[in-house]
Amino acid sequence: MFQDTLTLYKLIVLYMLDRVNFPLTNAQVSDFILEREYTNYLTLQQVINELLDARMITSRTILNRTHLSITPEGRETLLFFQNRINHGIKKDIDSYFRENEYVLRNEVSVLGDYYYRAGIGEYETHLVAKDRGVNLVDIKMTVPTEEIAKNICDNWQKKNQEIYRYLTGQLF
Repeated sequence: MFQDTLTLYKLIVLYMLDRVNFPLTNAQVSDFILEREYTNYLTLQQVINELLDARMITSRTILNRTHLSITPEGRETLLFFQNRINHGIKKDIDSYFRENEYVLRNEVSVLGDYYYRAGIGEYETHLVAKDRGVNLVDIKMTVPTEEIAKNICDNWQKKNQEIYRYLTGQLF
């Protein structure tokens, strides 16, 4: 019985990754599944690790976020076994993506991170905005304090489109 349940969770993750044309973060997948109480966090992470080990999904860390994508092997597996996913679960997933696609896409397309540069005693921020996997903007800035670096990353998440428009307006 437990193995059947794990198989269902794997199929749910594969179905989610197959329904979008951009990677989802581990956090986005987890938020959906945990919010609906399909399973707990530890079991979900086991499922994701087993899918990675089986090469049905890939994982890529970008600026401290783990991005998950389905592989051709994962798509093929899903094609054969997606009838094991309850229609109601599929409907929930499809509805969730219809309602949240823009927000989800923006979360994986706009990245801001910072780290301490020991050699110079300052913080470097790294800000990226992507569209369909292509970097539109990729900015690195060195700032004197962690608080400033954190504020820059937070504001980048909120104001990236405005900043992009400003830069293109000034430079073109």
